[in-house]
Amino acid sequence: MINQITPCLWFDNQAEEASLFYTSVFKNSKIESINRYGKEGFEIHGQTEGTVMTVSFRINGQLFTALNGGPLFRFNESVSFQVFCENQEEIDYYWDKLTTDGKEGQCGWLKDKYGVSWQIIPAILPALMSDPAKAGKVTNAYLQMKKVEISKLPTI
Repeated sequence: MINQITPCLWFDNQAEEASLFYTSVFKNSKIESINRYGKEGFEIHGQTEGTVMTVSFRINGQLFTALNGGPLFRFNESVSFQVFCENQEEIDYYWDKLTTDGKEGQCGWLKDKYGVSWQIIPAILPALMSDPAKAGKVTNAYLQMKKVEISKLPTI
């Protein structure tokens, strides 16, 4: 079955490199296909024939497309990908991998080396935040952190 919604990530010229990186970080991931620019349309796309145009890849079943579209657009924090983690070991793993040559942010947010924003958060967080008795304390604790430390989140 074809996914009805597939995120397309616009890169300058790092689509293949980034796809290989993401599929090495996330388990159950793979490159599906690589498409290359042809000589057709050169007057519009300006890419050398044979250069990677798109890479189709999956992360835990979610299909993504990486596009080499040139330097026209850059990633920003208005779009991010949430990674819900079951334990601190998972948080530490994804945080360490995705911040390598990237940048730490507040409250579990980071930018990887390609500028893509990620939220590395505990799977329990939505339940804690939806409980009015816990939400304020959890928010106060969370706002003090860069990488989330589950043991420092109030659970009662």
